[in-house]
Order: sequence, then C-alpha cells, then structure tokens
Amino acid sequence: MRRVHTVACLAGDGLGPELMAQATRTLRKVARMHGFAIEDVHAPFGSEALTRSGHPLPPATRSAVLDADAVLVAAVGEPALGGVESELDLRARVTQVLFRGGELTLLSPLDGAESWTVERAFDLARRRSGRLVSVDQDARWASLVDEAGSRHDGVAVEHLSLADTLRALAFAPDRLEVVVTTGLVAAAIEELAADGGGRLVAAGRLAGNGPSVFAPAQAESPDDAGHGVTDPSSMLLASSLMLREGLGEAHAADTLSAALRQARSNGAGPVASVRRTLTTSTRDFADAVVGLLPASHRNAEFLPESAA
Repeated sequence: MRRVHTVACLAGDGLGPELMAQATRTLRKVARMHGFAIEDVHAPFGSEALTRSGHPLPPATRSAVLDADAVLVAAVGEPALGGVESELDLRARVTQVLFRGGELTLLSPLDGAESWTVERAFDLARRRSGRLVSVDQDARWASLVDEAGSRHDGVAVEHLSLADTLRALAFAPDRLEVVVTTGLVAAAIEELAADGGGRLVAAGRLAGNGPSVFAPAQAESPDDAGHGVTDPSSMLLASSLMLREGLGEAHAADTLSAALRQARSNGAGPVASVRRTLTTSTRDFADAVVGLLPASHRNAEFLPESAA
C-alpha cells in the first residue's frame, strides 16, 4: 500500500489561498512520482476563521493540526500561528536557504532543546554530505557539539565563529550546507542569508513528537492578493522543506527543490508584482515547476509515464 501523509493546510486570507493552492497541487504531483500520497486538510485559520466562526483558531482547526503528520502555513506573520504552535512539541527552528548552485540548512534550538537540536543536525548532515558546521557562541556550545560528534562517526564537524560564518555566507555559501548554532546567533545568520540576491528562504519549527510546522520565510506584498501575480517560490520551498524534515520524504524534497531552482534559472520566475511589468502569473510559474518535476527526479529515465 502507498504511504499516505496528512498535511494540515492553513492558508488564512489575503495571499494565503493563492499560495496554498499552488503548493498543494505541486505536492500531490511530486508525491505521486515518488510513490506516496498527500492528503491535504484545509482548515479555517486566522482572519478567515475569525470572519466565519468568531475565533481565529476554532476547535476543528486545532483538531486538524493535532491529527496531521505536518502543518503547512501560508499566512506569514499571522498571530493565530502562536496558538497553533503552543499545542505542539516544537523543539528547534530550521531555516532553508536556496541559492544559485546549492542550499543551506540552519538549525537552532527552541527553549531547553539544545541537545535534541544538535542530534537532529548530525542526523541531517549524515543524510547530506557528511559535513556539519557549528557556529560557536561560547565554549559550552562547542563542547556540546563535540560531545555529540563523538557518537556520530562519518560526520565531520567544523567550528566557526559568527564572523567567519558571515564571510562564508557572502563569498562561499556552499561551504555551509548544514549549520547548527544557538538561537541568538541563528537570527543574525538568517538575516544575512536572506539578503543575497535571488536567494529563497523557508522556515519550520521541528517537533520532537507530533507534527512540525512549515511556512515561507519571505512575505510577499499583500497588495498583490487577488491578482494572481504573487511569487509562490518561497511557499514551494517551504513545501520541499516539509517533505524532507516533516514527512521524511527526502527524495521528493530533492526533486521539488531542483525543479524550483531550474524554473527560476530558466527565467520563468519569480513572477512580477502588479506594480511592475507582469511577466507571468502565480499559476504559470507553478506550472513551470510542475513541468520540470519529471526531469528533476534523480531516476528520471526510469520514471513511468503515468507518474510523469
């Protein structure tokens, strides 16, 4: 039987429904290609729910979140998100940055979850290139990472200062494939990582038990809502991050992020705001990503036509 993952989709209002529509159809396509299914459960959330039921987080939405395997949020900055996260066992923040030629994943602990976050970082590094960068705020943090490293053969650890890390972000970002650090240092790294031209950023909060939460980290202009021209790139990257770190579908995540990178480098996106010259619509850009999924599959030559 096919694996089935249930995703609670919290679109909210404004740009949310447009972004979520493209994310869910892209997720269904890439899931079918990789032999599993996504059951997306769309629940009222935030201002949309307040208008409908008088509460930004009604009981049905809480139930949908708690019963899900992962949570995908489109409404960046929605205050009701705090109510969702307070129900969950969230232990670490994860940020993914997609840049020309590569990507960076940054992990930092939430309150009291330093050891759990470091272990998660080693697990991620092992699944990637076997390299982990620790950005050390103090000797205690460096010792914590080294102690964990003694249990993880096959993962090479490099300790960097914040200054060295920021230089690497600017001039050699491929050196920083998987990074783990404390929350205070992570904020500075995230800010600079998002500054580079053409970079995409998505973020999540990882749970020790139960569903993790994922969302775009780059907010688009609310003035574009309803015009079909907002850029869905960060939302699609959040979907890829959810596949990898929320659902354990790493191959599908690789396929989606590769298609997204290719669509952008082909000049298909990002889409332009209505205040600039319109080049393509939100749906057209998502169509370009979906069309590139089969070629982005690592076993594209063996992919059945029915899945392409």
